Amino acid sequence: MPKGRVTFNDELCKGCGLCVANCPTHILYQDMKTLNKAGYNIIRVSEPDKCIGCAFCAIMCPDSVITVEVNK
Repeated sequence: MPKGRVTFNDELCKGCGLCVANCPTHILYQDMKTLNKAGYNIIRVSEPDKCIGCAFCAIMCPDSVITVEVNK
């Protein structure tokens, strides 16, 4: 069971990549084929089972579009 679950508000994401750069498990990536309504490439989770629930991604997000749920 993963320790955490990461979700994004894709429509508010500006695709800055700070979350990708700061993920210690390297499970986030910028989807260069998918744009939100504002025209930004969104962030995806490649391996959700490897999330450790650290919330570094959410802390680094300047627009607060990331939610991290920690499993107990």
